[in-house]
Amino acid sequence: MPERNAPEGPPQPEGTPPGGADGSGAMDGSSAARGGFLGELQDAVSFRAAFLLLGVFLVELGFVVSYLGAFHSPTPRRIPVAVVAPAQVSGQVVARLNALPGDPVRATPAPDAATARRQVLRRTVDAAFLVTPPSGAATPTDQLVVASAGGPSVAQTAAQIAQQAERAEGRAVRIVDIRPPNPADGRGLSSFYLVIGLVVGGYLGAAALGMSYGTRPANLHRVTIRLGALAVYAAVSGLAGVIVVDPVFDALGGHFFELWGIGALTVLAAAAVGMGLQVVFGQVVGIALALLVFVILGNPSAGGVYPSPLLPPFWSAIGQALPTGAATTLVRDTAYFHGHGTSLAWWVLTAWTVGGVLAAFLGALLLRGRGVLPAPAPAWPRSRGARHSRR
Repeated sequence: MPERNAPEGPPQPEGTPPGGADGSGAMDGSSAARGGFLGELQDAVSFRAAFLLLGVFLVELGFVVSYLGAFHSPTPRRIPVAVVAPAQVSGQVVARLNALPGDPVRATPAPDAATARRQVLRRTVDAAFLVTPPSGAATPTDQLVVASAGGPSVAQTAAQIAQQAERAEGRAVRIVDIRPPNPADGRGLSSFYLVIGLVVGGYLGAAALGMSYGTRPANLHRVTIRLGALAVYAAVSGLAGVIVVDPVFDALGGHFFELWGIGALTVLAAAAVGMGLQVVFGQVVGIALALLVFVILGNPSAGGVYPSPLLPPFWSAIGQALPTGAATTLVRDTAYFHGHGTSLAWWVLTAWTVGGVLAAFLGALLLRGRGVLPAPAPAWPRSRGARHSRR
């Protein structure tokens, strides 16, 4: 039955777009008279669209602020350095290094050169300063032992600090790199770029599942199935990433299965967190929060381009507590340092994975209790006659 107040005029064919048969979206005379430009603006940009544009603007601004804040002026802060010096001058050398303006290093004494080198390779310090005993030479030469595979920027900065300090004392310093990056690893950034790719794949995989089947699974069985699918996806993604970084480019060779496990856990952590955020907050807000955690905050603080001692305090503090930074440390220190100094990173990455899984399950339970989620329909309905017989 036609509505009582329906406007007069010839009926339009079914499927004709609003505003005319040409699909131009132009308003008719009465609509234009009622709303004018403001009416057209309201039709063109809804409140929801304006809200989404505001969200995109905030994400864009977050990118700019976070990356520039982390990278615009790298400054050394308390780079850990082991000092080996004759007993009569050891305390003086440590005190002199710790008194440098701006507090660029944190020097501690080491008993001998072998111990100091082990500390560098076990990632407890970033450099070892070996002071040559007095020998009567016109310009005594000391050594700075570094492992640039752990972060070329830190090694170079430590070398510059040592050279300036020694020049002021009338001494020279020789740089000894005991663990440089692989020739195919360039500036030691392969671990960072591998982790970025795996993390992006993880949270985009969760977003793809949400777009295909809804961000809020109808029951706990669906949550379990989706997490299982993401676990398989993580294993395949980790394998593919290690194949690219090892056999294909030979950038991080020699630890294939260890890196595969780390890569799979990295993808699973990002996917589980991404799914948990979407279940709790919905797709749009969940994806935005995943971008905040993994990209806006995670990438610049991860220690890839500039390791933690060169980052401002905020980014240095959060870097190893986020999945991107923990995974970067795991990959780099496994590939170059036999896994030394990675225990915290393992705990952090595992905690994010478990947290994402718990968020997905608890979010589904809470939404079910509040009646937000629809009741699950039978997966395989019987014949039409069987359905009628149950009514």
